[in-house]
Amino acid sequence: MYDLIIIGGGPAGMTAAVYAARKKLKTLIIAENFGGQALKSPAVENYLGYQYVTGVELVTKFKEHMSQFDIDKEMSLVQTIKRQDGFFVVGTQSAKSYSARAIVIASGKAPRWLEIPGEKEFLGRGVSYCATCDAPLFGGMDVAVVGGGNSALSAAAQLSAIARKVYLIVRSRITADEVITDKVHEAENVVFYEGYRPTAIKGEKMVSGLEIEERATQKRIELGVQGIFVEAGSIPASKFASGLAELNDHGEIKINCKAETSAPGIFAAGDVTDVPEKQIIIAAGEGAKAALSAYEYLLKN
Repeated sequence: MYDLIIIGGGPAGMTAAVYAARKKLKTLIIAENFGGQALKSPAVENYLGYQYVTGVELVTKFKEHMSQFDIDKEMSLVQTIKRQDGFFVVGTQSAKSYSARAIVIASGKAPRWLEIPGEKEFLGRGVSYCATCDAPLFGGMDVAVVGGGNSALSAAAQLSAIARKVYLIVRSRITADEVITDKVHEAENVVFYEGYRPTAIKGEKMVSGLEIEERATQKRIELGVQGIFVEAGSIPASKFASGLAELNDHGEIKINCKAETSAPGIFAAGDVTDVPEKQIIIAAGEGAKAALSAYEYLLKN
């Protein structure tokens, strides 16, 4: 029986684990990996104390800090949470289950699929969801980036220094911060296709093309590319919480200012929640708040 189980190993989950351990709570953190979406950030320039740091470097510092405390870890995905006799039972993909008196959900988000022909067939054979991980494999090639937010523009900026040509496919308009948008506009090998949507991924053994459609005219063209980086947003990893905690229309867990969900004893933090502005520093702060609120709950109950 744990005092607290934390679901998720991103900045919110790791911060919650450190705060829980400092309160001497018997804590288990269950995560598929440690770092979450922060691992995919090629450059973090707005985390206080670091003028510039890569996502991998920042996560390494988080892990080093967490390792100073007695925190149990389980590398798996959570599939179910059930309430039983006043406590919670958490079931994992590895078929193990764990019990706790309180829960912090910090499971973040998962990449949004394009849901077009060829996407799943060419996953790992030219289709990628992590430019930081896979960009070096496409040196001197032509690639496409799908999306118009910060993650998409960051991927395009990173790839512009590696690939021969980068096609940026934006469904409606670019919504990224001006700083990163200006940087991409300065790159001479980036071609913008605003108002286009991807319709099919082509190839035989590997990706060889991306078919796109202009939304206004329905005119389709095919771009010859060897790599496609999907940065079209993400979906909250909250399915296992459905039925226990209240979700909003976007599938995010609704919380109050104390990180409490609608279910007593279940707290939530980070990108899986309805807190606006999905930033590393905000996720970390929310993780600290959730752990402290869980500690207060345990004292009272």
